[in-house]
Amino acid sequence: MIFNNRHAETIAEILLNINAVKLQPYNFFTWSSGKKSPIYCDNRVILSHPHERMIIYNLLSQHIKSEFQSINYIAGVATGAIAHGMIIASKLNLPFIYVREKAKKHGRKNQIEGHLSKKSNVLVIEDLISTGKSSMNAIQAIEEQESKVHGLISIFTYDFIDIKKMKTPCISLCDYPTLIKVAKKKKLITKEEAEILSDWKKEIVI
Repeated sequence: MIFNNRHAETIAEILLNINAVKLQPYNFFTWSSGKKSPIYCDNRVILSHPHERMIIYNLLSQHIKSEFQSINYIAGVATGAIAHGMIIASKLNLPFIYVREKAKKHGRKNQIEGHLSKKSNVLVIEDLISTGKSSMNAIQAIEEQESKVHGLISIFTYDFIDIKKMKTPCISLCDYPTLIKVAKKKKLITKEEAEILSDWKKEIVI
């Protein structure tokens, strides 16, 4: 689910313009999971582009203020969303934590870094949602500390997650179908390539 179609197209243009997204319909990438994909999205690239970064964070902050007024904590999912989450937390003047995939085996052995008060109302930030595994892991870790996660927000999603089955609201600035539509409109891909990209989304098993 996306917040707003116009904003989604704006984000898609940004991601394509700064090469945060690469599309290879005929030469698939291999994800860390081993899955083959015609798209690779690296939203860490956003951090190197101040103007585009400002647009993205302003839109995120705007939607958070509108949709999640009861939150009092921002959580970033390690490692990709740490910087994004921290900047959003600063813009909203809220405390920030980040959540590891699993607890460290040394030191304090924390999975959650930062001070999380019990019974806090938390919004989880992701840079990118693919399978949703890391997001669900972060939500579980936070709720095990007696706090409530009110939502999950990402910059981009592949739309693999069935949000109807989720207990936590899941919203993104931009999704895969919008990205393909904008790439085709900008003539970065042909009609045939757009069809390959769309078919992959329908056929892949996550």
